[in-house]
Order: sequence, then structure tokens, then C-alpha cells
Amino acid sequence: MRRLIYLLCLLPLFAACVDEEQFDNSPQGNFEALWKIIDEHYCFFDYKQQAYGLDWDAVKVEYAARIDDTMTSKQLFEVLTGMLSELRDGHVNITTAFDYGRYWSWYENYPTNYNDSIIRRYMGTDYKIAAGLDYRLLDRNIGYIRYESFMDGIGDGNLDEVMMECMLCRGLIIDIRNNGGGNLTNAEKLAARFCNEKTLVGYYQHKTGPGHHDFSKMEARYIVPSSNLRWQKPVVILTNRHVFSAANEFVMYMKQMPQAIIVGDHTGGGAGMPFSSSLPNGWNIRFSAVPMYDANQQSCEFGIEPDHLVQLTDDDVAKGRDTLIEYACDLLMK
Repeated sequence: MRRLIYLLCLLPLFAACVDEEQFDNSPQGNFEALWKIIDEHYCFFDYKQQAYGLDWDAVKVEYAARIDDTMTSKQLFEVLTGMLSELRDGHVNITTAFDYGRYWSWYENYPTNYNDSIIRRYMGTDYKIAAGLDYRLLDRNIGYIRYESFMDGIGDGNLDEVMMECMLCRGLIIDIRNNGGGNLTNAEKLAARFCNEKTLVGYYQHKTGPGHHDFSKMEARYIVPSSNLRWQKPVVILTNRHVFSAANEFVMYMKQMPQAIIVGDHTGGGAGMPFSSSLPNGWNIRFSAVPMYDANQQSCEFGIEPDHLVQLTDDDVAKGRDTLIEYACDLLMK
């Protein structure tokens, strides 16, 4: 019998917790350990039971029948990854030396609404770069910022320079299509340039026990205005299905900013702060453990609807035009 220590690692905003359990390092032991980690710590059981009928006990019965103590590691990996895919959560993963178990259907089964070659035509070769931000002035005097990943840091000095460059523009476009998330601090820092007062943007809860309903009261989250330059004119946020996690949160924040308009496709979601743990065989597990909500206390786990649903058209692609950018420019010219 091997001692398994679940060390739940979380981001600095929240307090850590440790749980201990014992399971064999066997296919059956690893299966039981994984099912129990998720059962006690995953945060969206109620939401997903209501959304599509998720029954975690029934999932256990279904996948336990596929466990055989003579199976190989790769066969076990396939079964465990299949079981986790029932959660329909892009924040849930298994990491092994030979593969990475994931659920990517939140964007794979939808139009991309993004063409990198066309974006490069808009950007040209003389665009400016301020840390994680690429930016330039477009025709019709519109400022354009491309932020590919919230993993890329930004500083107040970077944001001041971008604001100064776009100061005389009629409006601003922030293109976060294909931004799969990263550091929430970067999303908050950018959003703080678009409000003039402390703004309620959402809520979160802590898991307080092993039960599926064991949560703390909702705690409010606010964006505090930056003390540096702040944008006062209209701003359009471009989105697609690949906008996930911290990028999804950024869209949620901007929904509360009065001069912001969301244009494009439904975002991919990912509204659970991820924790990590491990199995007796050493495989690492990641899963959603802290649920995040919007300002109306609604979950954004399955994404956010845009204010204007706009799809990239084949006709525009053939002409080298980005339908979403052109639509945003038209909005900002009104």
C-alpha cells in the first residue's frame, strides 16, 4: 500500500489545503484515487448536472468496468482521460511522460473565426510591441491592440504608452481571439484602464468540504480603476471560441464597463480556478476547484455570449478582410 498525498496547489489569491488518502499503485488504485480526488474537490457538479445531466456516481460505474489490473499504463491513461472528459472542462487534465489528457471540444467543434494571415495583413510589419501587446493605428483612425495570451505580462508603463499612442483615435479594438488565458493579474490590470470607479465584476466561492454542495458564501470581486491613464472612449473586444480561462474572465470584466462592446463569437469558458494533485503512479492531475461567477452570480463555465454575434465569412477571407475587425470599426465610427 502506498501513501498518497494530495497536495492541492492553488493561485496566490486563495488559501491552500492538503488532504491525505491511501490507494494502491495499481490500475484499480489509481482509478479509485482519481475518482475520489474529483468527487471531493471538483467544483461544478451541481452546475453540470443541471446543464447536461452529469452523474459522477454513474460515471464511476461505467468506467470502473473498463479497469483491469493487467492493463498497460497507456490503456489506463485512455480510460482515465475518458472518465475526466465527462466533466467537459478544459481545465481538467492528466499529465504523464507519454501524453497529455485534455478536453478541447469547447473550441474544436466550432468555427475558428480567426485567420492569422489576415491579421498579419492588418498589422503590417511596422506595428509596435509593448511587452505582451502588439498595437497600431488602423485606417479610419481606430486603435488596435492584439493580446495573444494573458501569460505575457504587461506593466503600467506599457499600458500608458499604448493609451498615449491611441489617445486621438475615435475608438479602440482589443483583439483577444485565440487567447487561451494565463495570469488573471494581467486581465485585471488591463480592465482597470476602462473604469472610473470601483466596479463589481463577479463573485467566487471556496470549496469547504468533500460534499458536492460544500461551498462558502459568494465573495464579491471588483476591478479598481488604475491611477494611470484610463480609456474614456468606446472600446470593442473581439472574441472567439478559443477565448478561455483568464481571457474568459477578462470578457466578464469588460461586460461591466459602460463603454465596452463584445463582438465576435461565444467565448470558450473555463470559469474554475484550477488546483493540482497527483496519483499513486505519479501522474499529475489538474481540475477546477474554485467556481467563478459573473456580476449576476451566473456561472461562465461554458462561456459568454457576445453583444454582437459576428462570424468570419468566406467572402471576406477571400478578399483578405477580417469580418470582425471591419464590423468593430463600423461600430466605432457611429
